[in-house]
Amino acid sequence: MQAQLQAQLHRRLQADSGLSYADFDVLVALTDRAGDRMRVLELAEALQWEKSRLSHHLSRMQKRGLVERQECADDARGAFVVLTADGRRAIEGAAPAHVEAVRELVFDGLAPADVEALTRISETVLDRVRAAC
Repeated sequence: MQAQLQAQLHRRLQADSGLSYADFDVLVALTDRAGDRMRVLELAEALQWEKSRLSHHLSRMQKRGLVERQECADDARGAFVVLTADGRRAIEGAAPAHVEAVRELVFDGLAPADVEALTRISETVLDRVRAAC
């Protein structure tokens, strides 16, 4: 189910906005932060990505003008990933259709009791995953 749902959401997101699911994840993480910027390592942790994967992906996004990197004045080894105006337009354009796709594929087919059960089950699984770390 997870693989098929993600594949369908990815196809729709790509068709609707030209963004990959990975692009969308990065842009969402940045827009959730004050100042639309995060340290690279913080972003990698938030996304649960390896630093090398994030670095390669950010390079591709930077070439498309969605993000930029800024040096960190406090730490010469560190850098910030910053959302650009184009990145903001991209996420604002993509989000409504993506939310609608999630609603259509997941929540429109569930009764309120099903949503409550899904929430309860998801929280239980996440608690166990966190405890295992």
